[in-house]
Amino acid sequence: MENLNNLLEIPPFSLSSAQKQDLFDRELRKLTLHHYCSSPKYRKILDKMKIDPNKLLDSSGVPFLPVEIFKRYDLSSIDRSQIVSTLKSSGTAGQQVSKILLDKQTAVNQKKVLARITTDFIGTKRLPMLLLDCDPKFMIRDPAVFSARGAGLLGFSNFGVSLTFAFDNNMQLNLNRIETLLSKCPDQKILLFGFTFMVWQYFVLRLQQLGRTLPLEKGILIHGGGWKKLEDQAVDHALFRRGVREVSGITQIHNYYGMAEQAGSIFIECEQGYYHCSIYSDVFVRRNDFTLCDVGEQGLIEVLSLIPHSYPGHALLTEDLGTLLGEDDCPCGRLGKYFLVHGRIQQAEIKGCSDTY
Repeated sequence: MENLNNLLEIPPFSLSSAQKQDLFDRELRKLTLHHYCSSPKYRKILDKMKIDPNKLLDSSGVPFLPVEIFKRYDLSSIDRSQIVSTLKSSGTAGQQVSKILLDKQTAVNQKKVLARITTDFIGTKRLPMLLLDCDPKFMIRDPAVFSARGAGLLGFSNFGVSLTFAFDNNMQLNLNRIETLLSKCPDQKILLFGFTFMVWQYFVLRLQQLGRTLPLEKGILIHGGGWKKLEDQAVDHALFRRGVREVSGITQIHNYYGMAEQAGSIFIECEQGYYHCSIYSDVFVRRNDFTLCDVGEQGLIEVLSLIPHSYPGHALLTEDLGTLLGEDDCPCGRLGKYFLVHGRIQQAEIKGCSDTY
């Protein structure tokens, strides 16, 4: 993926639709051909669909796989000797989880792309960091196998210094640790990261129960995953943001949309409350017959990424409903598509990156 390295030199939201399309289409076709030639299972799927990867015209015609397929099959485009780690999706007890097989190239590109996208929102300077979770060493027993939760913590921790875990291994809020970090970093920006359900359940609600607030007015919170469990508690985006603001004073809050099956190429919520595609990723919204929805029309979200080299996860149909709002004209100034996510289809399994603690 030499051309992906070239793309990493370009700001992630700097290409217009016309500038991005030819480049993205060309690279996605190459990736499709790579997986067709390297993955017998993927080749069998395309052959059954009578799809010739050499004749694909654009990204919308690249065959997508249902994201659930990674729960049933080990799909790989590399030799087993090249596997350096396995990423497992989250899920409740008894549910099958996706297993994503990573080679060195894919793992490195995940980190690079995550860094390029995230720093566009928080800046390139590493900030004192409060991780709203327990130490991932407690969760990661095999360094070659990562859960989505552990991988997320490790990935985002690269943006911080003076890393402090807000919870102990029993998920109890450790105020002494937090206050020690704040005393060492007076009047500084603090970066916070956590999974949505856990931020709410073990940080916001716990501080409310204690009648405590924290002086984090200059803080930046990045969070994602776990919305289904909060919706069951009637907690929507507005209530979540209000709760965080009341206990911490934080107003700069960025939700992100992503999944283990396409780790790295996340979609972060801008200041206007919309998720954005970077130059490394794309989104289509499809009707029940899989035709493309119009702008403003709700449908199933398909996510595309240039990162997956070790497995055919470059075009995936999710179980999430969304709406494409526009392209190149978001008031935040970032170029590219921007969209909303409305939640999971009713028959989909409940899951979330909080690993349903």
